[in-house]
Amino acid sequence: MTPLDYDYLRKLLKERSGLMLSPDKQYLVESRLTPLVRKAGLASLAELVAKVKSNNERLIADVVEAMTTNESFFYRDKIPFDHFRDAIVPGLMAARAKQRRLRIWCAAASTGQEPYSLAMCLKESKERLGGWRVEILGTDISTEVLEKAKAGVYSQFEVQRGLPIQMLVKYFTQNGELWQLNAEIRGMVQHRQLNLLQDFSHLGMFDIIFCRNVLIYFDHPTKVNIFERIARMLEPDGVLALGAAESVVGITNAFRPYPERRGLYRTNLAPAVRPGVSSLAPPALKAVASAR
Repeated sequence: MTPLDYDYLRKLLKERSGLMLSPDKQYLVESRLTPLVRKAGLASLAELVAKVKSNNERLIADVVEAMTTNESFFYRDKIPFDHFRDAIVPGLMAARAKQRRLRIWCAAASTGQEPYSLAMCLKESKERLGGWRVEILGTDISTEVLEKAKAGVYSQFEVQRGLPIQMLVKYFTQNGELWQLNAEIRGMVQHRQLNLLQDFSHLGMFDIIFCRNVLIYFDHPTKVNIFERIARMLEPDGVLALGAAESVVGITNAFRPYPERRGLYRTNLAPAVRPGVSSLAPPALKAVASAR
C-alpha cells in the first residue's frame, strides 16, 4: 500500500466511522484488509483501494467493518454492572413507579455481551420488575457483529471472559464447544445497525445509556458532537455509563459525574428536573425536585 493510498483510507475511515488512525498505523490497515482482498477476489491492496475510490459502497462497507474494533466481553469492568443492579435500576424504578417502563440503549454493543449482561442482571431482579416494560436496544455499525449478537452463540473462550459460572449454567445451553444464550434472554434485547456519526434521534428517549469504550477512537470534535446528541436523548434523571478509561472532563459540559459512582454521568442539558428524580441524583438536584 502506498502512503497516498493509506492517507486516502485514513480520511475515508474517519468520515464513515469516526475512526482516527495515526500515520504510523499503516501496518494495521494492511493486516486487517489483506483478508478482504482475498475474499473479494482481488489481486492486491492497491486494487482494493482503487475499487473503493470508485465509490463501490459494498466494498467501502466491508473496509469499515474490517477496521472496526469489536472487542467485548460479558460484565466488562464489572463496576458499571454493579452500579446498574444496586443503584441505577432501583433509583429509576422509584422515579418511574407510575409509568413502570425503562428504556436502555447500549451504543456500540458489538457482539452483544454488554446488552445481554444487562438483560441477565434484570432477569435476576424479576421479582422487582414484575409488570414493568423494559426495553433494551443494542446498536453497532457492523452488521456482521450484530448477526452474531442476534444468534447469541459464543465460544468457550468468550463465555469464560467475565461471565460468572452460575450465569453460564443458568442461561446458556452447550452445543459442543459453543454456548447459546437462551431464547428468553435473547428476546429481551433488540439489535439495530447504527452509525454514531449519523443522526440517531429517531431512537427516542432513554433512561439509561451505555456508551462504553467507543468514543476513545474518535477525535475531540466528534466526541463533543456525539456527547451533545446523546444528552438530548437522555431523560433528565437518566444515567450515562462510560468505559473505565473514558470521561467527559475536558471534553463537554453536556454531562456531569454522579458523586461516588465512577463512570456514571447525568445530563446538564435538560431545562428542568421533573419531580420524582432518580435516587442517584446529587442531593442539591433532589432538593430542587422535591420543592416543586
